[in-house]
Amino acid sequence: MAIALGLGLPQNRQYAGKDVPEVARTAEQIGYQSLWAYERTLFPEPATQGLFGIPGLAWPDYYRSVAEPLITLSLAAAVTERVRLGTSVLVAPLHPPFHLAKSLATLDAASGGRVVAGFGSGWSLDEYAAAGVWPYEERGKALDEVINVCRAVWGPDPVTYDGETTRIASAVVGPKPARPIPILLAGGNKQAQRRLVDHADGWLPLAMGAEQTAAQWRDLRELAAERGRTRPIQTVLRANADYTPKPYEGLDRALFQGNTEQIVEDLAAHAEIGFEEILIDLQVGPRDAQEFKDVAAEVYEKARATGI
Repeated sequence: MAIALGLGLPQNRQYAGKDVPEVARTAEQIGYQSLWAYERTLFPEPATQGLFGIPGLAWPDYYRSVAEPLITLSLAAAVTERVRLGTSVLVAPLHPPFHLAKSLATLDAASGGRVVAGFGSGWSLDEYAAAGVWPYEERGKALDEVINVCRAVWGPDPVTYDGETTRIASAVVGPKPARPIPILLAGGNKQAQRRLVDHADGWLPLAMGAEQTAAQWRDLRELAAERGRTRPIQTVLRANADYTPKPYEGLDRALFQGNTEQIVEDLAAHAEIGFEEILIDLQVGPRDAQEFKDVAAEVYEKARATGI
């Protein structure tokens, strides 16, 4: 059975809101099995810290304007019937837990059970300060509460919960999801891996090269065995592409950088790891929605032709 292929939706500033339904509809027709949205809430200027918290690493210019992920997925849900709708990733601690759980449940009920909740704890001090929900230093505890509140709200009524910021004495909370929404977590450090193994349904790694990514996957499976997890870990690998119409000819070519043949070449290497699904984000490079759709179709066709 071929690996599932997902597509990141157009959220960056070169795309208009009307482009999301058009791309979503086309992606489903092409054969993509899932559509995804990511979260970036602001662009600090000047930057308080480097990208991913790494000193001196510049934030990419396309972060200057990123459409809100759940609204983006709602636009896609309205014009599709089959594809799953996922966040990769949503920075969960930036949101009040109860309201986030309610929004995801509503989207799942409206779409007929197609939502995948991909959560991360984030890394931007400025985003945490602007959101004002949790302090950055407590992001791990915040993510735990979001997961617990979601499980409670999505479960049977009456809902009760007594946590750090969320207290539900006893309430009916609807609509309920059409089915249990899977929670997938990003992150690769030991603490994040333990949280994933103990409390999540799956893993949302970022492609870092086939060898390194495969090693992370082995480590996670070993940890799951050590902690007695018996149920399988769902996997969706995120591949961030930097598309160029012509082949990238420099020796410094980054992973998934170049034309469609080069992108598919990198996809093929990562497909050998054994993940269930690869999410391809192609919105960096195409000038507009039409080119985005053309590139997405070409990548899909070439990937399937190579056996991915």
